[in-house]
Amino acid sequence: MRVAVIGASEDRAKFGNKAVRALRHAGHEVVPINPRRARAAGRIEGLPAYASVDDVPGPVDVATLYVHPAVGEGVLPEIAAKGISELWVNPGAESDSLLVRAKALGLDTRLQCSILAVDESPALY
Repeated sequence: MRVAVIGASEDRAKFGNKAVRALRHAGHEVVPINPRRARAAGRIEGLPAYASVDDVPGPVDVATLYVHPAVGEGVLPEIAAKGISELWVNPGAESDSLLVRAKALGLDTRLQCSILAVDESPALY
């Protein structure tokens, strides 16, 4: 499964980084999304960072949000336009308006920690 981690971080203490590591450990292809790292031609855990979902070459199966709800809501149209049908909304990334908009865009939205969703523990990362 190819997973876009929106809000991926180079800071190993942040959940946006823990998710990158946990998803890779679980065997998934991970695509970090972080506009600041991408502008600096940066990498996150050795992977190239992209500025947006639109910039990612090829298909993506799942998007997982590790950003403030207002930021996440702004990214939803890109997620839908990319053909990503499944959206994982992590604790702290959810809001009522985000969930309503995701549903209106036809996204299969799951309120869950993506690290736990792949049977990993955040404490391991």
